[in-house]
Amino acid sequence: MNNLGFPFRPYHPGELLKEELECRHLSQKTVAKQLGLSYTAFNEILNGKRPVTTDFALFMEAALEIPAYMLVGMQTDYNLQVAQNDNKLKSRLAKIRKVAAML
Repeated sequence: MNNLGFPFRPYHPGELLKEELECRHLSQKTVAKQLGLSYTAFNEILNGKRPVTTDFALFMEAALEIPAYMLVGMQTDYNLQVAQNDNKLKSRLAKIRKVAAML
């Protein structure tokens, strides 16, 4: 839970791109083909199953004029949010903090 009283769900940059394509009435298959990208990989990015890479962000900037730095930043934020909610990682970080406090 967060301060808003409901669970927070990280927002993958692919979701933004998917919404943008829908608003522009562009088909994923058509865009993937025009950009020389695999439809499967493109679809997986739009559905949050693959990360947005810097190269991909630059492709989207050229095609849709969405700043690459924004997409890369969103991906970094998403990665951090997912990591911060990983219980195994939380446990490991707690142990590290405990050891670091003794140094």
